[in-house]
Amino acid sequence: MTTNRREFLKTTAVVGGGLTLGVFLPAQLDQAVAAGTLHTPNAWVHIADDNTITLLSARSEMGQGVYTSMPMLIAEELGVDIRKIKVEIAPVAPVYTNALLGAQITGGSTSVRDGWDKLRIAGAQVRTMLVNAAAAKWKLDAAQLHAADGKVTGPGGRSATYGELAEAASKLPVPEKVTLKEAKDFKVIGKPTKRLDTAHKVNGTAEYGIDVKLPGMVYASLEQCPVIGGKPTSFDAAKAKAMPGVIAVVQIRDGVAVVADTWWHAKKAREALAVQWDEGAVARIDNASMQDGIRNARDATIPIKKTGDAKAALGSASKKLSAEYWSPLLAHATMEPQNFTASYKDGKCLVIGPAQYQQGTQGNVATAIGLKPEDVTVKTTFLGGGFGRRLEYDFAVQAAEISKAVGKPVKLLWTREDDTTHDFYRPMALHRMAGGLDASGKPVALTLQLTSQSVTQRAFGLPKGTLDPFMAEAAVVGYDIPNMTQELIEHDSGLRVGYWRSVSHALNAFANESFIDEMAAAAGKDPYQFRLALLGKQPRFAKVLKLAAEKSGWGKPLPKGHYRGIALMEGYDTYMAQVAEISVDKDHAIKVHHVWVAADLGQMVNPDTVEAQIQSSIAFGLSSALGAEITLDKGRVQQTNFHDYPVLRMNEMPKIDITLVPSSEKPGGIGEPATALIGPAVANALFAAAGKRVRQLPLSAQHIQSA
Repeated sequence: MTTNRREFLKTTAVVGGGLTLGVFLPAQLDQAVAAGTLHTPNAWVHIADDNTITLLSARSEMGQGVYTSMPMLIAEELGVDIRKIKVEIAPVAPVYTNALLGAQITGGSTSVRDGWDKLRIAGAQVRTMLVNAAAAKWKLDAAQLHAADGKVTGPGGRSATYGELAEAASKLPVPEKVTLKEAKDFKVIGKPTKRLDTAHKVNGTAEYGIDVKLPGMVYASLEQCPVIGGKPTSFDAAKAKAMPGVIAVVQIRDGVAVVADTWWHAKKAREALAVQWDEGAVARIDNASMQDGIRNARDATIPIKKTGDAKAALGSASKKLSAEYWSPLLAHATMEPQNFTASYKDGKCLVIGPAQYQQGTQGNVATAIGLKPEDVTVKTTFLGGGFGRRLEYDFAVQAAEISKAVGKPVKLLWTREDDTTHDFYRPMALHRMAGGLDASGKPVALTLQLTSQSVTQRAFGLPKGTLDPFMAEAAVVGYDIPNMTQELIEHDSGLRVGYWRSVSHALNAFANESFIDEMAAAAGKDPYQFRLALLGKQPRFAKVLKLAAEKSGWGKPLPKGHYRGIALMEGYDTYMAQVAEISVDKDHAIKVHHVWVAADLGQMVNPDTVEAQIQSSIAFGLSSALGAEITLDKGRVQQTNFHDYPVLRMNEMPKIDITLVPSSEKPGGIGEPATALIGPAVANALFAAAGKRVRQLPLSAQHIQSA
């Protein structure tokens, strides 16, 4: 049983996509509507009598810039200054479904791609309604009027602000068809724009989950089983209850919570708990057993794509090569540890915090505390990093359970150690690669087989044996190789896993781009020229590859001890090439000095944010490529904090040069592709430096020595 990504997303959609008109407002906006001072032509754009324009953003702001890029789409069609638009986060409602993901989810580099038509249409609808309202007021033909700069103007010096027309406009029929601006007429879209949320983040007025305060709120620290999935069987809280500020000690499904007047009091008292655990099945797992299980998996293979006859072509190839690549478990390591605030009262529950999946948060909180989803209100704050971790809702459920148990508003805050040891980890993965070359060194066959765990099976109940499209990303290369087979094996290793920034792009690109380099070496050819010769039918691939090579000075001499590597990938409808320049010291430690990026992501909304996202992605990807790894012993995660799960420090950040290809193609996603590509680019540079191939991430001194 197989399906492609588009079919999967269509059939598993929580609600339908598209521009569904209706009004779903946060409480403060709802009150303004009731007072007659705010008018709501549709579910996204709201105009107040004072000419204030508010966008309800259906996507969470976690550093990726949607609080600027989404308003830019509205501003373009409304003809207003982007700085005149305020942004509120949308509540949970079907109208705010991400049509590319089937739910109200922020992830998958989809925010701009989903909003591209939807929000421009919303803006154009509102503009048209304002013009029609003015036309009716002045008894003129709408074609005689013009909307721009927050007002509608007409012949004879007539003029009215959007705010003055908003009430009348909101009562008009919503036009089904509107005319959108052509790219040549854009005044906002495509122009580098400073972020609207920067000032709030600098002056401290931006509210993150960790900042939330409610009247009468208390604080909780949760002791969870050292083995993920384990449950408490008994506990002794006598010492904890005697400590300063402690209000209660309560057991919930995931552990034992200490509730106190301050978080520090709760944390210190938690340390005095004595808890007995049923550690569960995960206690039998360690890294070696997981690797053995993956290597010896007998689960059925699932085809991704087949071109030609790779088996026959390999059999007759002049030169054959094969390799295995391993990718480790990884944590998300968000800078803001997991937290949520909950207030349960009279059969209703308010939960406030950093969420990427609002519907999942609402539904699972409701189930956990015995409510209907409509009795749970979700308010989303800014996210101090998401990377896929906040698609989960375990910490929101925990906060709600604790609040119900103590009858007070509760803020639950995890420690960094809690966060590192109780994540939903990126799955461990094995790639088996094989390739064949003809007598001239041209590739005639390539095969890829991925064995890993399916996050989608765990998260959404995808039937076993069905192709998980989020495992197949970047598995099929863009190179012109006549005979190729890509397939996967979905093997459950027993540990809970989650979507991690760039998902399977990072896994598959590491294997594919490293192995293409191996094929180039076996053919005795330059890695760049070898790739370029295979891209005659792929102009967007070829362009970014040429640009990255040109900008990096590929083929020109480097400083002594410096080496280059190159890698290429399409992900999220974005075409990208990277060149990394590295050196390796006597202790086998890698220093990345310079990275060149060329990207074609179609029509850009805010090039300034695009560059920031690429820089961020490279920092995130380098952290995992150079040193980050999660390991298990008797089910216990061995890493606890940044001292043994390192993230890139400022002094380790390479210089990054970015070339963006002007394009009128539909927008591609940019929040994740660079994360996936930096690993193989550095690995290929390491091969140039060391003369041997390291096929296991991270590219640590230990793995370099043992290669």
